[in-house]
Amino acid sequence: MRMLLALLLPLAASAQSPYYDFRAQAPGARHLIRPEDLPKPYATEDASNFSDIVPRPAATLPQAPAGFKVSLYASGLDGPRLVREAPNGDLFVAESRAGRIRILRGVGADGRAKHSFLFATRLRQPFGIAFYPPGPSPRYIYIADTDAVLRFPYANGAVRPRGRAEFILKLPGGGRLAGGGHWTRDVAFSADGKTLFVSVGSLSNVADVDKDKREFHRADILAADPSGGGERVYASGLRNAVGLAVAPGTGRLWATNDERDRLGDNLPPDFVTRVNDGGFYGWPWYYIGGHPDPRLPERHPELKDKTLVPDVLLQPHVAPLGLAFYEGSRFPADYRGDLFVACHGSWNRTARTGYEVARVKVRGGKPDRGYEDFLTGFVLPDGRVWGRPVGVAEGSDGALYVSDDASGSVWRVAYEGR
Repeated sequence: MRMLLALLLPLAASAQSPYYDFRAQAPGARHLIRPEDLPKPYATEDASNFSDIVPRPAATLPQAPAGFKVSLYASGLDGPRLVREAPNGDLFVAESRAGRIRILRGVGADGRAKHSFLFATRLRQPFGIAFYPPGPSPRYIYIADTDAVLRFPYANGAVRPRGRAEFILKLPGGGRLAGGGHWTRDVAFSADGKTLFVSVGSLSNVADVDKDKREFHRADILAADPSGGGERVYASGLRNAVGLAVAPGTGRLWATNDERDRLGDNLPPDFVTRVNDGGFYGWPWYYIGGHPDPRLPERHPELKDKTLVPDVLLQPHVAPLGLAFYEGSRFPADYRGDLFVACHGSWNRTARTGYEVARVKVRGGKPDRGYEDFLTGFVLPDGRVWGRPVGVAEGSDGALYVSDDASGSVWRVAYEGR
């Protein structure tokens, strides 16, 4: 019934509206949402439209712009989530549900990974992966479980840790292992290697955090030194900053953010943004600047004008997760320095949106306010879903690798045009 309803709805994208659904997605299509485009809260009824996951039809592949070839790099994985490339070219994949980190190595003549290794097991919903120190010769790999940051001794090209895990930082846990709440924890290092960034999502959709102390050090990006000392809040008011990335050249920290639900189909937009040290992004009292959440009226008026407006507004409820900058030379020159964002897909929206990888153009360290569809086709015409992008990483071969936890796959996107 939900699928039929979605198909009977008029197409959300039009000359008058910046909002759309999966039927308007196509590689290269451009989109722009501005803060002044936001509707009022509850302009539409609250929706619960969870994905109906089906097996991928045999002849179906994700769709990319002309000149790009999409191939299946790995399959049969257990809910692959974040992906990060090691300096030697190995692709590290977090199989969070299974509690393990997998390594995929090489590209065979068939486009598939040549080798697969289990790097670490018996973890607690691992997600974030970072190599330390930054550069070609890391000595450690940092893994963010849902309730802690660990580090393993590591040497370039190793397929197993070179020693036991070391506890670095305790985190508020989430998900099935901690009684609920956002559970993903990403990690990234500043360009100079002196600062470890950790994202921690909120426990709830919206909460009176003045009274609910369970939200302590949640809805934040934390910072510490590489040994875990000097922990502090780097940025706050981010309901669920799932993915972190440090921009090449500028060294600025960027993050995705899943905004709150239950305010209507088109409110508020999810986003990707540069993150300011000490910046406040609104949760739970405000969103997208000083727009107040009606569920917490007249609270903290002193924060209204301090709530930052994020750089790039995405469709509401698309659930942006992983992100990565493209610095290679195999894509057309216009792609160099651009940001790719994996959007897992909506549930709190009458008609589906997300289920794609989006491209944000970045010039001189500054993003275009709009974005375009890059990798689409994970939703069938009848509204059923076969794929949900989570992680994105550039490979040493110049291809883009995208994890898909619905089909248990990693996709390889290579440019073969002129």
